[in-house]
Amino acid sequence: MPRVTRRQFSQAAAAAGLATAASARRVLGANDRVRLGFVGVGNRGDQVLSAFLEHKDADVAAVCDIYQPYVEFACKKIGGAPEQFRDYRKLLDRKDLDAVVINTPDHWHALQCIHACEAQKDVYVEKPLSLCVAEGRAMVKAGREHKRVVQCGIQRLSSPMCAEAAEVVRSGGIGKVTAVRCFHVQNEWPRGIGSPPDGDPPEGFDWDAWTGPAPLRKYNKNRSFYRFRWFYDYSGGQLTNFGVHYLAQIHRSLGVDAPLSVVALGGKFGNYDNREVPDTLEVAWHYPNDTLVTFSQFNATGAPPAARPCEIEFRGTKGTLYFRTGGYDVVPEVVTPNEFAARTPLNRALEKGWREGAKAEIEAKKVDGSIKDADHARNFLDCVKSRKTPSCDVEYGHRCTTAALIATVALRTRSLLEWDAKAERFTNSAAANKYLSYEYRAPYKFPA
Repeated sequence: MPRVTRRQFSQAAAAAGLATAASARRVLGANDRVRLGFVGVGNRGDQVLSAFLEHKDADVAAVCDIYQPYVEFACKKIGGAPEQFRDYRKLLDRKDLDAVVINTPDHWHALQCIHACEAQKDVYVEKPLSLCVAEGRAMVKAGREHKRVVQCGIQRLSSPMCAEAAEVVRSGGIGKVTAVRCFHVQNEWPRGIGSPPDGDPPEGFDWDAWTGPAPLRKYNKNRSFYRFRWFYDYSGGQLTNFGVHYLAQIHRSLGVDAPLSVVALGGKFGNYDNREVPDTLEVAWHYPNDTLVTFSQFNATGAPPAARPCEIEFRGTKGTLYFRTGGYDVVPEVVTPNEFAARTPLNRALEKGWREGAKAEIEAKKVDGSIKDADHARNFLDCVKSRKTPSCDVEYGHRCTTAALIATVALRTRSLLEWDAKAERFTNSAAANKYLSYEYRAPYKFPA
């Protein structure tokens, strides 16, 4: 696959006569179809493709993947005859495409998103937004400079149920929130992802092109397709995979966009496969308004250590909200006139009076709901037409991703890090700041 830098791509696009954002794109009405190009159609890409195909105004006109079986499967699902590409830049050359949908591994998101913005295409890009903080900021910059609609694929930002749960917390519905816990529990014993030997890639799979700007390693089955998430060259593990989803809900619920500090501990405690990222992990972020947020990854059996099944537990002074993919529960705290005194041995005689004085200041609540990929796709399609800000705009996606990314830095440097969200730098560690960007493999160039 021939490779060009961002600067070379921009010069070539200008030479080909790409017009400005205002003049190049079609003017779409509410009933017009949005012409899409898909970059990456395997695994998660296949799921996102299904979400867009639910909408009659989504016209998938082109698909791109470096693995031909994925392309063929996608084309059968789409029907008709979408144009096929192996090089995403050639897909971007199509002047009739309104938007591109990027579902490639994390380490490819930045270059493909920026090149798409430069080609005057709107962008839907899967989460996590980027592999490092500097990439994410460059993606925001490209979207703003080229006046593009850029949606990050954090689907719960388009869920009415998730919005309602966030409003309960943000409006003070459970009182002052001092602690939030989120969980990823998966027992991977006894093999995990295994330890396959290095070897040759499958026939027709371009390993060099898949690696892109990351360091070129020997091909290993676990470094490609879905399992790339277990290696720092391409991802940050479940912390940046599921963790970004959780942080998006937490940020919205608390009304914050960045932590003040972060610390993390963990490692390969199971130690039965060739992964690099932890299988066991604890992260703690200190957020404004004095809320402690934790992410717990357990390589063990059992449910999360919360009072009831949930992904996220918001603990407030008046009650607790347990958030799950299918809904949420509000459990009131019983407030007593003097709970400590009533519970001590010397005051057992007061227990009857204590019970009579107990009360709950909020009502219990149980809400069922859902998080649908199709709703997020619908929001993006509508915003391509209206030019409104999508539900998970690139800036919001960047902030949520950043919180997870700086936690991986805290783990790798084994330090408590103070974070300046405005400057997007650590204030107490020059060593940690080196992880905010990385050197791309030649001839790829890190986005400015």
